[in-house]
Amino acid sequence: MNTLLWVLVGVLVYSLVAKALQIRGYLPDAVRLQGPIATIHTRRGRALLTRLAEPKRFWRAYSNIGVGVALVIMAGMFVLLLVQALAILRNPPSPSAVNQPQNFLVVPGVNDFLPLAVAPEIVFGLLIGLVVHEGGHGLLCRVEDIDIESMGVVLLAFVPLGAFVEPDEESQREANRGARTRMFAAGVTNNFVLTAVAFALLFGPVVGAIGVAPGVAVDGAYEGSPASTAGIEHGDRITAVAGTEVRTERDLDDALLAAEDRTVEVEVDGERTVRVERSLAVVGSVGGNPANLSVEGGDDPIRVTAVNGTAVNTRGEFRDATANRTFARIETSEGDRVVPVGAYVTRVADGGPLANASAPTNGSLIVTGIGGQRVTSSADLSRVLDDYGPGDRVEVDAHVDGESETYDVVLGENPRDGNGFLGVDIFPGTSGLLVTDFGIREYPAGTYLELLGGSGGGDAASPLSGLTDSPFTLVYVALVLPLASLVLGIPNFPGFTPSVTEFYVVEGTLAPLGDGVFILANVLFWAAWVNLQLGLFNCIPGYPLDGGRILRMCAEAVVSRLPVGDGERLVRTITTGIGLTMLASLLLMIFGPQLLS
Repeated sequence: MNTLLWVLVGVLVYSLVAKALQIRGYLPDAVRLQGPIATIHTRRGRALLTRLAEPKRFWRAYSNIGVGVALVIMAGMFVLLLVQALAILRNPPSPSAVNQPQNFLVVPGVNDFLPLAVAPEIVFGLLIGLVVHEGGHGLLCRVEDIDIESMGVVLLAFVPLGAFVEPDEESQREANRGARTRMFAAGVTNNFVLTAVAFALLFGPVVGAIGVAPGVAVDGAYEGSPASTAGIEHGDRITAVAGTEVRTERDLDDALLAAEDRTVEVEVDGERTVRVERSLAVVGSVGGNPANLSVEGGDDPIRVTAVNGTAVNTRGEFRDATANRTFARIETSEGDRVVPVGAYVTRVADGGPLANASAPTNGSLIVTGIGGQRVTSSADLSRVLDDYGPGDRVEVDAHVDGESETYDVVLGENPRDGNGFLGVDIFPGTSGLLVTDFGIREYPAGTYLELLGGSGGGDAASPLSGLTDSPFTLVYVALVLPLASLVLGIPNFPGFTPSVTEFYVVEGTLAPLGDGVFILANVLFWAAWVNLQLGLFNCIPGYPLDGGRILRMCAEAVVSRLPVGDGERLVRTITTGIGLTMLASLLLMIFGPQLLS
């Protein structure tokens, strides 16, 4: 049974027990049940809201700004959901992790992208979001002299699902349309303000107090690789190889290439040394590679024993054996393969330097040389391009769909480091194969920190450097970090959980807090993330969401100025039509890929 099924069973059992308790009179009158949904009502807190509402002019100005923001986001959500739904109808996507129904729930452990390790922070962010959202409604009720019948929280079983403020119906009807609109918009306004404050604190002093620990962070070792055999595992940091200090993945790659002996001494965490007996293995592959080899996650690596009849054990030996030959016969545990050896291009960007030189933007392409220098791997390609600048003209040798081609290319500017740029995406390794003599998976600690506005530790090799140059892109990147594997091509960011905090150090004025800085960072990150989701969702123009209520107020304001006989009916038609459209779009987004593909 999967996790979602267990959750459904638990909710059913809870519903039956809660209903039995209610029938027997064991539940207080303040608790009301509707299936698995429970609402807890109270009249306390109304006096506090009345006192807080005293600067009425300020709160009305604040809420008027919120109404404007909400209207813009409502229009954006309408267009976004409608376009997504139409796209799914026209071309249903294959089911994937991102469009599984459980991944639309903000429930750690059920949602594949929200780890259980940060469940306390996510639940705390949700609770804070619900309090400020409904607190905004309650506050504006008192600002606009609308009485409050009751307040409370909504629970799905034991999980806080929402909060509510129940205005007095008669008092609400007596309020003018502008007052009601401000009251409905106050909740999402507070969510957006809380998001802005949390992100400002996170991107500023909190992330500024976090640095990257020395060395290359190890996310894990490939099964059967030399590193795995030597006992290197998740949580380790490679700080030196053969006496050469290692700080970045490029440093590690250079040190391993420079080490001539098959056995190398590797310093781990700056305090212990392990001996690694190197051997070549293919631990990853891209579909359509010329060797026609496939390595899936969890598979044993494919061993590489010789190139052109010469035994090889290290990547340095592999590079030397292919330095003067574009094609090579590679002997593997899956048989011999004759392949062009170079950097495998997965995409040639339209309008990029290589595409402008008439290279095809579809089909197989392997770069084998640049400016007369041999290129045998993605690492070689990066090193060669580092010697060129934007505007330099170079000849690029490539193997394209079985033919050798040479392109006269004017290089562009790499947005990451300002060096020469081909305008291509490259699969790491050689000829579409990830060949290693070491076998670790790096944890991108510096990249995550840089994407949150901090210092990445000087890792210029990060392909995402410079992505967060503006506050808007910084917020966008932070929001997609839990989905980083799908959007940015790096592992999903779980937050600064205990399993990864050994890759970071706390420094500066917040250093006395120690690991408390990581807890604070997690709370701020997930509070901002959850509150923005709450605000956006509530801006969907459909009843009973705030967006639907604001839509009704706007429709009434417009229709009241039109020469129509039955304005109420027209308002009802507009709001119902838009609401049903939004509901259908949401259902298509959640269930469409499974039902239509």
